Amino acid sequence: MLNLYNPLFLAQVTGFDIVLIIMIIVVVVVGGLYLLNRAAYKKMDEQQEMIDRSKQYATIYVIDKKHDKITNVNMPAMVMNQVPWYTKHIKMYFVKAKIGPQIVTLMCDKNVFNGIPVKKNVKAEIAGIYIVSFAGMKSAEEMKKIHKEKKKKQKEEKKEQKKKK
Repeated sequence: MLNLYNPLFLAQVTGFDIVLIIMIIVVVVVGGLYLLNRAAYKKMDEQQEMIDRSKQYATIYVIDKKHDKITNVNMPAMVMNQVPWYTKHIKMYFVKAKIGPQIVTLMCDKNVFNGIPVKKNVKAEIAGIYIVSFAGMKSAEEMKKIHKEKKKKQKEEKKEQKKKK
C-alpha cells in the first residue's frame, strides 16, 4: 500500500510523472470547456430560432437610448423575475420607444443600438422586448466607414478654421 506521506514516496516522483499529471489535468479542463461550449451553442441556436419565429415589424418612435444595468432601467416586474441573477449586474443596451400609444423599454444588440437614431420613427423587427433589426440598418463595416469619413471631414473643417484665423 502506498503511503503518500512517506518521504521515500516523494523521492520516487519524477519529472515525467509531474508532466503526465499536468497533461491529464489540461486534457480534462479542455474537454470540459468544449462540452460547455457545445451546450452554449445549442442554447443559442434554440433562442435564435425562437426569435425568428416570433419577430414582427412595428413602427416605433425612439425616445431615448441607454447603456445601463437592467436594475436601473424601468422594466416590468415579470421581465425582472425571468432575468438570470448574473445578468442583473451586466450593462446592456436599452431603447425607450413609443409603440402606438404605449411607451416601452426594449432591449437590443450593440449593432442595433449604435445604428438606431434617436427622436425618429423607425420601422423595426421586434421579438418580444428585443429589437432584432430596423429598416435601413447598416452593417458594422459600413458604420466604421461612415465614422472614419466623419472624422476626416471634422479634421478638414478644423484645418480650414485655422487657416481663416
